[in-house]
Amino acid sequence: MTVKTGSVIIKKVKKGGHAAAHGGAWKVAYADFVTAMMAFFLLLWLLSAVSQEQLEGISNYFAPQAASATTSGSGQVLGGQSIAEPGALGNPIKTPPLVAMDLPTPSAGQGSTDAAKPNDEAMDAETAEEVVKRKEEEQFEQAEETLRQAIQGIPSLKELSESLVVDDTAEGMRIQIVDQEGLAMFPRGTAEMYDHTQKMLALVAKVIEKMPQKIAIAGHTDSTKFRGEAGYSNWELSADRANASRRALIDMGVPEGRISRVVGKAAEEPLVKGDPANPRNRRITIVLMRGTGDGQAANLP
Repeated sequence: MTVKTGSVIIKKVKKGGHAAAHGGAWKVAYADFVTAMMAFFLLLWLLSAVSQEQLEGISNYFAPQAASATTSGSGQVLGGQSIAEPGALGNPIKTPPLVAMDLPTPSAGQGSTDAAKPNDEAMDAETAEEVVKRKEEEQFEQAEETLRQAIQGIPSLKELSESLVVDDTAEGMRIQIVDQEGLAMFPRGTAEMYDHTQKMLALVAKVIEKMPQKIAIAGHTDSTKFRGEAGYSNWELSADRANASRRALIDMGVPEGRISRVVGKAAEEPLVKGDPANPRNRRITIVLMRGTGDGQAANLP
């Protein structure tokens, strides 16, 4: 009996060539690229984080300090000589000539220390300004309290307490000596002071002469029309009363150099705005001008 043996067929399947494209070679290249970029940005950060002095120190550290002028033997930077040259072994230790090299000054990153200086200076200036303002406000408050105590301490002037108006304005501390109904500071139409006006002004002078600020003086009238000889009006009258007050303050001890401005404003700036003819609109205004004290301290009693 004959047995037929079947043929064995082996089939080889070849994978497509596209499989190699999905290998890991590109990952290596990409990793190298990312590493290089990280090193680049790290270098930029280091350059911006150090000061100018540190950059110069690094530059000087890596700068060559000497170079040989010879080209024989090993030559170049090491400055050696060929053994074939006469006298090559005569001076085995020879100091090569120095060659000065001028390198450009590094210009990157000034460092966090230098960058912080302008901000520190600005903060110091702001702090100093706040201290001066606070000291000035304390001077104004103390001056106002001193004035009120002084007028209350003189029985003959108690009735004039309503004639003294002290307030704090944007320009500075304002002291006003105002008329009351039936109690004027000046005779009508003149710049000659009454005795009680001079006493009131003397109290003011004792306080402001010890203050460091510049002084502005203004005269005011009410809206009642006044016309004297040669067109003399409220404008001239208010200016004359302001100048009379200036002369009185100087005679009472206020330095003339502190007088910054003397003006007459007629009825243009009424104290009682709803009643231009009110007697209280007739007044002398003395302003201790804010920010002109040069940081000096007041010496109030």
